[in-house]
Amino acid sequence: MLTVRDGHAPATDRLVQTVVGRRARYVDHRDAVVRGGRELVLTVADPVSGLRAELLLELADDVPVLRSRVRVVNDGAEPAVLRSVVSFATHFGRPAGSTEPCGVRRWTLHRAFSEWLGEGRWFTEPGDAIRFPALGQELTGQDPRSARRVVSTGTWSSGTHLPVAAAVAPDGGVAWAWQVEHNGPWRYDLGEDTVDGHLAVGGPTDADHQWLTVLAPGDAFTSVPVAVTVAPDLTTAVGHLTRHRRSRRRPHPVDTPPRIVFNDYMNTLEGDPTTARLLPLVDAAAAVGAEVFCIDAGWYDETGHWWDSVGEWLPSRTRFPGGIGEVLERIRGHGMTAGLWLEPEVVGVRSPLADRLPDDAFLQRAGQRLVEHDRHHLDLRHPAARAHLDAVVDRLVADLGVGYLKLDYNVDPGPGTDHDADSVGDGLLRHNRAHLAWLDGVLDRHPALVLENCGSGAMRSDPAMLSRLQLQSTSDQQDPLRYPPVAASAPMLVLPEQAASWAYPQPGMTPEEAAFTLVTGLSGRLYLSGHLDAMTPDERALVAEAVRLGRDLREDLASTVPFWPLGLPGWDDAWVALGLAGDAGCHLFVWSRDPGQPEVTLDLSGVPGLEPGTAISVEQVFPAALPVWTTGGSPDGRALRLTSTSGTPAARVLRLSVASVPAVS
Repeated sequence: MLTVRDGHAPATDRLVQTVVGRRARYVDHRDAVVRGGRELVLTVADPVSGLRAELLLELADDVPVLRSRVRVVNDGAEPAVLRSVVSFATHFGRPAGSTEPCGVRRWTLHRAFSEWLGEGRWFTEPGDAIRFPALGQELTGQDPRSARRVVSTGTWSSGTHLPVAAAVAPDGGVAWAWQVEHNGPWRYDLGEDTVDGHLAVGGPTDADHQWLTVLAPGDAFTSVPVAVTVAPDLTTAVGHLTRHRRSRRRPHPVDTPPRIVFNDYMNTLEGDPTTARLLPLVDAAAAVGAEVFCIDAGWYDETGHWWDSVGEWLPSRTRFPGGIGEVLERIRGHGMTAGLWLEPEVVGVRSPLADRLPDDAFLQRAGQRLVEHDRHHLDLRHPAARAHLDAVVDRLVADLGVGYLKLDYNVDPGPGTDHDADSVGDGLLRHNRAHLAWLDGVLDRHPALVLENCGSGAMRSDPAMLSRLQLQSTSDQQDPLRYPPVAASAPMLVLPEQAASWAYPQPGMTPEEAAFTLVTGLSGRLYLSGHLDAMTPDERALVAEAVRLGRDLREDLASTVPFWPLGLPGWDDAWVALGLAGDAGCHLFVWSRDPGQPEVTLDLSGVPGLEPGTAISVEQVFPAALPVWTTGGSPDGRALRLTSTSGTPAARVLRLSVASVPAVS
């Protein structure tokens, strides 16, 4: 806990080494069995400042992941000004068998950059002597002053860095992994101490996010949740986080198993829907087996310039001369659920709604409404903002019969709002939490409504949002050759049953080109687009084949854990591979992007059930009519040599089966 009056000692920019934290002492603890797991509350107090902190640790049954928050209470007689509250901090410890502390210098950090069209670009960063030099701090008796910090600002919680990372011990055998469960700013630190390395994870801070909050006597503040696990290796640690995400996810009565969505936007109508364009697409999507048809951006637009006029969310009369109900009825007539795109948190500067809502209903700075890319941003702490959005959703569901909403988010308002807040960052944190409460209210009122999370692709893809919403758009990437690293790395943060990667086959594509983008969609929950209405029967049959496989795969998606036979993908890798292992089997999704490198060797040690005396059989399950790639294995079954016989960029779905090796007499 960092406060204005006490600060750090010694002076540092770290999250740790605070004076209040150093003075705090154990008071008591409570260890309780709760529904679905255990809860430990560890209380410490600082007698000088009067601050009491309750470390809230949760552990779900059969899920080796610790979820941590800190609740700070001011028991003193004077106001206390908090500048940061760390949600979890720990030393890394020593690998098994090690007698010497290894600090951070020899560990390897796994983390990801992210941005629009380039989400989840994972890389390894060594804890080397440049980042963590040997300073001789043991001679001073004081810890170093700096740390390797990773910071995300604003409301695009995954727009620059992903809120999940891991550190692997120098000689293997130990891997830490963590995630920040917050839909706004966050930070984590890695640092060298005199005897060990440390990790500290939390939400917004004064130094990074203009956040501070004032606790009057008796007031309390709770930090953002984080989750931490330790495992023998990175893949196992990610499996732990995968199970933890499922344990925290809100159940949905309709979207289990995940339904197959067709969306008209990507490489298809691209925000320009009309009745004439949509009706043939609706028929074609139904014919291949889609279960949801979502009309994307533009359905409310009268002028062709809708960006700065959004906010009322009334159907266009010019785009739908017979009313949008004509299209929605066609969708429902095929037995599909009707969906619409919505960007609820913004109001365009030219929207009539901008004049009808009070200034207090928007994020502000110095008494002026924030404007970003010609949009105002609603402040969901305000009842008028929430009432407007509730009325919009209720009207779309009740009057138009919408059962699916794609919730987009295309602007980031920056550090926050100083209106009715202790600081700019305090206003944003309160808005972030009000936003989550609003989403909970929508699903409480409309439990069968399916909500997709989208934020200029996946720039607000975080565990707080994903614990509530049913699926996550993984990118807006329009180039099928560039999409595989995004889709393959998505399960590092997103559950496979939530990961909606676009598959946008087009008329005129070769069968290999169409299969390539369809494999991308099949690597999670299949999410279709493309001009299906203009396809030949053979072209459409390949899409229908993918849909049939998607329906088969989805029955087991919610039991799968990911593994990466080629390691986490690099953005320009010639080969990309993702494995999903579940209760009913194991599948590989493999993309060959460079015909000049037709062969690759996959590491299958992550396949469940692969033990000495067993071998792996490989079956190509998609596409059925295209050339079968040749395979060869190592004697121990732990490596698979794969050769593309396509002579062009291509992709395949392979089913892996483990069988006993017959004894040799």
